[in-house]
Amino acid sequence: MSTADVETFLARLYTDEDLRARFLRSPDEVLSREPLSAQQRSALAAIDPSELILAADSHGHKRTSRRRR
Repeated sequence: MSTADVETFLARLYTDEDLRARFLRSPDEVLSREPLSAQQRSALAAIDPSELILAADSHGHKRTSRRRR
């Protein structure tokens, strides 16, 4: 229930397309399985879906460009 737990979950959301799709369909269901506090779950459930997709796409582009170097 630390900040690291939230950051780890966010990193998984950015990199795991299946998890992200399930999260976008049902955030509460996905978050109920995570070792997070109720406050953390609530904050993550409130993420704007379009911003999550944008952040994940941006992260993916950065990873791809780093591999090419």
